[in-house]
Amino acid sequence: MGRRARREQAKADRRTQGRGATPPRGGLGTSTSAATGESPRNGSWWKPKWITDIYGELRRVTWPTRLEIANLTVVVILVSILLGFVLG
Repeated sequence: MGRRARREQAKADRRTQGRGATPPRGGLGTSTSAATGESPRNGSWWKPKWITDIYGELRRVTWPTRLEIANLTVVVILVSILLGFVLG
């Protein structure tokens, strides 16, 4: 993304925030390393970049609800029992 596109995106984000919208989780923004002057893409000796990337990806995941987990667990158990009887 170019510098101009980032500026336009930042302006659009500021306009929507002024209307009461909440910023997206895990979106682009200033990180703590950017505030200290360290490059946010390089990582550090105690927190490698790949760990930071994994944490960022896990924050973006849409996790299933408890009801979905329960329903899918029942489906897996029933299919396993059915296949157990069929394959004997």
